[in-house]
Amino acid sequence: EGLEAVRKRPGMYIGTTGERGLHHLVWEIVDNAIDEALAGYCDSIEVIINKGNSVTVKDNGRGIPVDIHPKTKKSTVETVYTVLHAGGKFGGGGYKVSGGLHGVGASVVNALSSWLEVRVYRDGNVYYQRFENGGHPVGELKIIDQCDKDRTGTTVTFAADPTIFKETTVYNYETLANRLEELAFLNKGLRIILQDLRHEEEKKQEFIYNGGIIEFVKKLNNGKKAVNEEIVYVEGKDEGISIEVAFQYNEDYTSQLYSFTNNISTYEGGTHEDGVKRALTRIINSYAKSAKILKDNDDALTGDDVREGLTMIVSCKHPDPQFEGQTKTKLGNAEVRKIADDVF
Repeated sequence: EGLEAVRKRPGMYIGTTGERGLHHLVWEIVDNAIDEALAGYCDSIEVIINKGNSVTVKDNGRGIPVDIHPKTKKSTVETVYTVLHAGGKFGGGGYKVSGGLHGVGASVVNALSSWLEVRVYRDGNVYYQRFENGGHPVGELKIIDQCDKDRTGTTVTFAADPTIFKETTVYNYETLANRLEELAFLNKGLRIILQDLRHEEEKKQEFIYNGGIIEFVKKLNNGKKAVNEEIVYVEGKDEGISIEVAFQYNEDYTSQLYSFTNNISTYEGGTHEDGVKRALTRIINSYAKSAKILKDNDDALTGDDVREGLTMIVSCKHPDPQFEGQTKTKLGNAEVRKIADDVF
């Protein structure tokens, strides 16, 4: 449970201590806010790159619980930031659907930071705790101010430890902007703001897409000649698993197909993607036969035929996904294939 293990082998938790691992710290804290959004308690997230390359992530979710944790006898805030597997994702009780490192993200970020500060807004109070030198608390959680009783949320500020991230501790604005925009597409109606305060001329972007993945497809097809003007959107849900699909054909020969599970890109595919592709091929072949476009003795269209010029987003939300590595979802059963089939 100790954080020393994380500092000794950080690659086990964040993949690398290079630039990608540095940005992974931000994603872990953002993922916690996204989980609050998926649960229906958060509609605004703000990410700020501060002078000196510390990062602040604010959300208006419920705020981390502040009561004493029954197991650790410390505040739940301190427990979440200092004990592995103490987060709301671990054990299946906290969130029905979640991404990130499943309950270790906040503590891993703390372990790999020179310092981290957390402010929790709930019950009309502002609770505060600071950690230094790889996750050690500087005093206990305390009330430092009052706030509006209706205000809730969590604000986390941290500075990556340069003794761990020896390659760089400088964040790339475009890397952050691209992923935050993607998250806004995948979570329709969620407002995500990115600010960069490191330069005299401050940068700020706001991402909010009420059309969700429909607007994602629209962006990908920008400048291309569409075959079907209206983007097709379908969704379905069964046994807690949901799938959203948006697609549009254009006159290109290539296809663009991006799939996600719980907001995590599965660019090597998986059963959710397989099910959607199979269903699309079946439906188009069925229509071609019934409309007599294909004669009885004609060969059926292949998957490659059907996907020519296709731009498609597949987004699956699953309570218990299995990932092969970091990039391919193996959901382990037939439900996702069936839902994808049924969606069409």
